[in-house]
Amino acid sequence: MTGPIPQHPAEHVERALCVLAHPDDVDFGSAGTVATWTAAGTEVTYLIVTDGDAGGFDETPRDQMGPLRRAEQRAAAAEVGVTDVRFLGYPDGRLELTLDLRRDISRVIRQVRPQRVLTSSPERYWERIGASHPDHMTVGESTLRAVYPDARNPFAFPELLADEGLEAWTVPEVWLGASPRADHAVDVTEVADRKMAALRCHVTQVSHMPDLDGFVRAWMAQNARTHGLPEGRLAETFHVVHTA
Repeated sequence: MTGPIPQHPAEHVERALCVLAHPDDVDFGSAGTVATWTAAGTEVTYLIVTDGDAGGFDETPRDQMGPLRRAEQRAAAAEVGVTDVRFLGYPDGRLELTLDLRRDISRVIRQVRPQRVLTSSPERYWERIGASHPDHMTVGESTLRAVYPDARNPFAFPELLADEGLEAWTVPEVWLGASPRADHAVDVTEVADRKMAALRCHVTQVSHMPDLDGFVRAWMAQNARTHGLPEGRLAETFHVVHTA
């Protein structure tokens, strides 16, 4: 029995939206890919569902952590060419699959009108359990439900159209990060330094890691080998789902 045929994404899109649970999620998994998109002229928006207020590894007061992490994410985004960074302000570590969250993601999809959405996989990754934080899985599932059917259906969350004038929008493809069924690798070798610069902006999250660079590059090298890239290359990987 053969596996599923990889679904090839569009070579270029005008607008992309990245929906992730916490500040730093997009940078660990996808900042290199985002850097290739912005370099090619794609306008990228980040939508971060929480402020990451339950993160950190020191005695920073909890009321200060959220604002710190928002600032870190904006700085990290700038390193890879992203200036539009939005936050929904949901509580870190307590995300649930709710209609409110689906509506709030659908709103931004209709505002940005992206041809591509990047989010986290809603599937549990048993071999990499750390990738399957409950918040990640909840945001992935909520985003997929917002892509289909909510954002494209003018009768779903009718207040978005009636009160805010936001027309329905169909997203053609979704890229799922940290997926156990990744079928698409992006060669990020040439932009790896920009990815690392973005990660180092997250001081509250990575300052305790003695070899952040070595850890991340080794992981990306393994991605490249797994997906057949030449020796010495670095890659980020995704499961691409066509949703039009």
